[in-house]
Amino acid sequence: RGAHVIGSGRTLDKAKAACESVQGRTTPIALELERWDSIVAASDLVRTLGMPLDGIVCNAGIMALPQLEQVYGLEKHLVVNHLGHFILVNRLLPQVQAAPQGRVVVVSSLGYQWAPEAGIEFDNLDGRRGYEPNRMYGQSKLANGLFSLELARRLRESGATATSNAIHPGIINTNLGRHFAAWKRAAGKLIGWTFMKSVEAGAATSCYVATAPALASVSGRYFEDCNPVVPKVGKHMEDAALAAALWQKSEELTARYLT
Repeated sequence: RGAHVIGSGRTLDKAKAACESVQGRTTPIALELERWDSIVAASDLVRTLGMPLDGIVCNAGIMALPQLEQVYGLEKHLVVNHLGHFILVNRLLPQVQAAPQGRVVVVSSLGYQWAPEAGIEFDNLDGRRGYEPNRMYGQSKLANGLFSLELARRLRESGATATSNAIHPGIINTNLGRHFAAWKRAAGKLIGWTFMKSVEAGAATSCYVATAPALASVSGRYFEDCNPVVPKVGKHMEDAALAAALWQKSEELTARYLT
């Protein structure tokens, strides 16, 4: 309560509609993660507001595109779910660090377990080799977790008070699975009520990690249901070397958009 929320949408109209649906102080901005010039424009607009950012929640994403799609010559899940957020956070990190205790919350997913055996396929970032929707979605969600892990390390080593954590929001009743086959969507609607969270319940962990006073010094962790948990062993979510390698590669791929 009492927060000033900067709400983004793929178009300004969508962002305005979302902001108008809630009470409180809001600022709508257009932000399309598959268009990196849009991220630059959005972050520049946020900078002009001239205020520190107490938190950034990296929530947007796509899931299980049935066929290979590429943006900038790269597989689209990786572009939207990871690299877009990588650009956004890096461009706004000074504003986060200007807050008394700024926080970055990266929405990952239990789907990180679907990633390739190697974790991140650096030699297949265009997705051409053996494209499989869930595997590429899993790789992008693993990338979210690794991004948060490496960001936490960098913040800690720089002496910053800002933190970074990743979360799994749960299985939520949204249109994220709109690219699934029709029968899968129908089956999900029939049985989903038994285990799916509402949008409000799904947002709980993000909001908790972004605001809870008890987490002021907690960084580099992975949360589910408002609690820190240990990621599954052997699935790379705590692989510091892989996280550092991903950061370096992400910088190479997005360098012209980072400043």
